[in-house]
Amino acid sequence: MYVKLPRGRKEVEVLGHQLLRSATSVAAHAREASRARSDSEFCSKLDGLLQEADESGLWLELLRDDCAIEGENLDHLVRETDELLAIFTTMVAKLRKRGA
Repeated sequence: MYVKLPRGRKEVEVLGHQLLRSATSVAAHAREASRARSDSEFCSKLDGLLQEADESGLWLELLRDDCAIEGENLDHLVRETDELLAIFTTMVAKLRKRGA
């Protein structure tokens, strides 16, 4: 999606760059979480993932709502971001409930 954003508008370029940064950070946190040595460390890595995923959702919404970027791809990414936030929030809550 980032590659297909119109580059002629500065605000789209800035938001697209922020999205690229935060979305790739989600992947990095997921990889770090997969290598966690304890439930506590796993939760900590997922907390970082959640922050970056939430930020990614913000950039997607701003591109859609404030920059009039449209398309099924963007709508799909907004929905998928919301779903991933819900999944990882539930995972962290369950781990913390059992004492992680």
